[in-house]
Amino acid sequence: MKLDPETIARLKEKIAVYREFLKNWLEPSNLARLRPTLEFQTGILAGFALVASVLLGVTNCSTEGTVQRRLAEDLKKSLEEVVPPAFYDNDLLQDTLTIPSAEYNIGANETTVYIALKSGKVTAVCYKFIAPDGYSGAINMIMGLDRDGNILGVRVLSHKETPGLGDKIEVAKSNWILSFVGRSLDNLTPAQWAVKKDGGDFDQFAGATITPRKSVQAIYRALQLFKDHQPQLINP
Repeated sequence: MKLDPETIARLKEKIAVYREFLKNWLEPSNLARLRPTLEFQTGILAGFALVASVLLGVTNCSTEGTVQRRLAEDLKKSLEEVVPPAFYDNDLLQDTLTIPSAEYNIGANETTVYIALKSGKVTAVCYKFIAPDGYSGAINMIMGLDRDGNILGVRVLSHKETPGLGDKIEVAKSNWILSFVGRSLDNLTPAQWAVKKDGGDFDQFAGATITPRKSVQAIYRALQLFKDHQPQLINP
């Protein structure tokens, strides 16, 4: 918008007034008089808080894009670990469906499902879920399934389980999590979806039974989510 000369002149006058006010306010004698007052001290604190807020806002805006890219890269890497690249030729981050999941106790009212496509046909799906009742808190996981509901891979994304005991659910610490590959609701009975101590098919850890027990239970519930929504997911 182009300003007319009269408006520009008024703006210049206001700027001159503000500059004069600031000059007078910053006079050493004036600052010495104001410094002991509560209003001055409060104003200084408020000023620093304002500057800090502005700097934080600028920093957040300048880094937000980078953070989002890093999160997307991490998610893509996790997806690739549980869905082999041979299963898809699409961008898993772009092809998604959201399904209700509150009744499955996997940590979310809705779950985003990443759809793997090969030549336009659904070959696999992948989604994150949570075992909310691990020994030391929530265990965040991700799982890939083929279109028939067979597990392609499971990984633990984050947890707070005991180092040296419960952390064996990590693929970097043991091969335990790999034992789920090829398992499904069709080739194991509900009773087999448990650790061996409970009569099931999966190993527990010496000194740490709760962590694998709750992980197996959460994986079983996550498989039920797929089974109940299978027609919708494999024929989107």
